[in-house]
Amino acid sequence: MPNYFIDLTQRSPRSARVRLGGYVILPRMLDKGRATIAGKQGEFKYACPLDQHFLEFTGIDGDKLKEQLAAGKGDGEILTWIEANAKNKRNPSEVIAWSAWQEQRVPTDADTREFFNKLHKGVAAHREDVGTWFDLLDIDDYVSYGGKA
Repeated sequence: MPNYFIDLTQRSPRSARVRLGGYVILPRMLDKGRATIAGKQGEFKYACPLDQHFLEFTGIDGDKLKEQLAAGKGDGEILTWIEANAKNKRNPSEVIAWSAWQEQRVPTDADTREFFNKLHKGVAAHREDVGTWFDLLDIDDYVSYGGKA
């Protein structure tokens, strides 16, 4: 069990906006993976639909990435492993563009809009500045651990 995991029953993982190697989502996913290995993931899910965006973009297998986390690798070592094992090799400009697009991603159909609106109403209905998935994750994390929206 890694001794450097974040106890997600006590605090949230890093924001999806935080980057590692230029990739958004990745640091949050690593936090959730380490916490899952330690049995301290709380309500968070490793390899959730958000994480799948990263896994699909890079062509990384989520289970194999989790094995690397279980081996105790730090963020830098994980990034090196990803760069060596990604099926979809990306150049820096592709990573920057993908990350920027992810930061601005909004619900794109009626089903996801309904889901988004339900979550938004539950955590910060009065907040009109919550428009992207990352906005919603950030405010949900904040409110879930005692913050006021």
